[in-house]
Amino acid sequence: MTLIDNSQHAQSDITLGSLLERLKETAAKPLVFEYDGKIVRPGYHVTEVKAGQFSALDCGANPEAWTEIFVQLWDVDGGERTHMPAGKFSAIIRKVSEHVALDGSAKLTFEVSDGVRPMQLYCADEPVERDEALLVRLSPRPASCKPRDRWLAEQATASQSSCCGPSNTSRCCA
Repeated sequence: MTLIDNSQHAQSDITLGSLLERLKETAAKPLVFEYDGKIVRPGYHVTEVKAGQFSALDCGANPEAWTEIFVQLWDVDGGERTHMPAGKFSAIIRKVSEHVALDGSAKLTFEVSDGVRPMQLYCADEPVERDEALLVRLSPRPASCKPRDRWLAEQATASQSSCCGPSNTSRCCA
């Protein structure tokens, strides 16, 4: 069986390296995460950063391998604290990288909990500047059927590349 490289993730997902590059540009701005329609509280903590190398067999019996970075956010009140500056978040990641190998091109997953509700898994969009802060929107990371996802991607690519099919009226066939 051929091993499938699953390091290519959803296009909207940001990698760790891409996030850190963006944070460099705005190190002094508060870094704010938004999830489930709400903003994380100003006292949030980065409680853990994990790097994992995974090997798996999907539901189509396809072996896969990928690297993933998990950043755990604890969404708590911090008294008089403000949202963490982007530079401080970067410094935390740098400190972790002194002890744990972090692949900048790895899939990035956020684990978020308020300390009461169970942790939820999220993927992150590109940060955007909003109201003097850097905002990172987190979206729930859904389960999927990878063979089906690959098939759908192949179908989309095939339909885009075949312009001269019987039902096509595009100018490329003229």
